[in-house]
Amino acid sequence: MLNRKKDTTKVKKSALREWGDAVVFAVVAATIIRGLLFSAYAIPSGSMEGTQFAGDYLFVSKISYGPRMPFTPLSIPFTEPEIGGVKTYLSSWQLPYFRLPGTTEVKKNDIVVFNKPADADQGIPVDQRMALIKRCQATPGDELTIVNSQVYINGKPGYNPPKAQTSYNVVTDGQDMNPQVFSDLNITVLQRPTANTYEMIIPADALSTFKSYSNVKSVTPMVLPAGQYDAEVFPHNGHFKWNMDNFGPLVLPKKGYTIPLNDSTLALYRRAIEVYEHNKVDVKGKDVFINDKKVDTYTFKMGYYWMMGDNRHDSLDSRFWGYVPEDHVVGKALFTFMSLDSTKDIFHKIRWNRILKPIN
Repeated sequence: MLNRKKDTTKVKKSALREWGDAVVFAVVAATIIRGLLFSAYAIPSGSMEGTQFAGDYLFVSKISYGPRMPFTPLSIPFTEPEIGGVKTYLSSWQLPYFRLPGTTEVKKNDIVVFNKPADADQGIPVDQRMALIKRCQATPGDELTIVNSQVYINGKPGYNPPKAQTSYNVVTDGQDMNPQVFSDLNITVLQRPTANTYEMIIPADALSTFKSYSNVKSVTPMVLPAGQYDAEVFPHNGHFKWNMDNFGPLVLPKKGYTIPLNDSTLALYRRAIEVYEHNKVDVKGKDVFINDKKVDTYTFKMGYYWMMGDNRHDSLDSRFWGYVPEDHVVGKALFTFMSLDSTKDIFHKIRWNRILKPIN
């Protein structure tokens, strides 16, 4: 019996089909790279001014701390969480937190991109919350204290970024200052209460130069005194008379860390227990119930970080909304690949000295 030879001639794809396959491949590859390996982020505000600038575009490594699997897999890739008031994701199906192994762990002084914890109050899924960038000041298990704006970790002075900024009260001889001085030294004038007094944010590396001007009489750091309570500062409880410049001591929770439950610990850690670790917390008299069970202690399921902006008096950070849970961490900022100054004209908009600049 003779067997017919099979026709092995491949059917040639149409140009449209080839383009379609190429687009699908590109979308899948880009989704994997952006979701698991690397991604780009823009800095919209001045909370890291001095170190990073509004208009900087950053390259962020997700493999450094381990790629985080998406919480909301049903979402439109490469889009903002909301466009024109319409969500680009479905929150009805959410996956539990899971992270692949990374090359390192979050360390103190790392500049980290993470999702904004405060967005939990709007019921937004973790991976759809606003992305923020700050410097990690404390890691799980550390004791953090701020004394006269100096951060202390476990009793030792923390790292002070060389280009960190804070606000100063400036007294002059009353003559108007040349605006070019502020531009050249990256100084921000917050207010001018009188003809010869200013409140300014001055970079650390510009301070000595600014003080040398003949019409500058005095430059004094503006520091809120210890014991002056600020209700906007975490934990928003009058028993802890803390403010942005004098804060703590506070121990950062770590996985497996057990605390007794009482009025003080609930004030400090209830949000982590209830909001970030998804427990129902009730207090009846002196008794504490977690998930309807009376308990005296609680053991944390995750580690927590303390993130602060280098522009200390112009940064909404952990001092105001508390800990950053480990499941909110996105990745490590590596370098600035583009930087645009919105205050300049088209010919001077690019900050060329920041292109491909490492972040530290």
